[in-house]
Amino acid sequence: MRSILERFVLTVARSGGGWAVELDGELFGHSADKEIAKAAAHRRALQMQENGQACQVRVSGEHGFYGSF
Repeated sequence: MRSILERFVLTVARSGGGWAVELDGELFGHSADKEIAKAAAHRRALQMQENGQACQVRVSGEHGFYGSF
C-alpha cells in the first residue's frame, strides 16, 4: 500500500503591480521582479524540505520543465 504525502504548493503570481509568493493564503516575497519572487519561493521551499515537508513551487505563466536537446 502506498501512503500519500501532503504536499505544500508555493505559487508565484502577479500581485498588485508586481509579483508575490502565496502559501496557504499568506503572501510573501513581494517584488517588482518575477525572478526575485521566484528566489523567495525557492528559499522557503528549501527550508520546508529540510524540515521534512514535501512541497512544490509553481510559477504563473510557466509550464513544466524544458530540457535542451
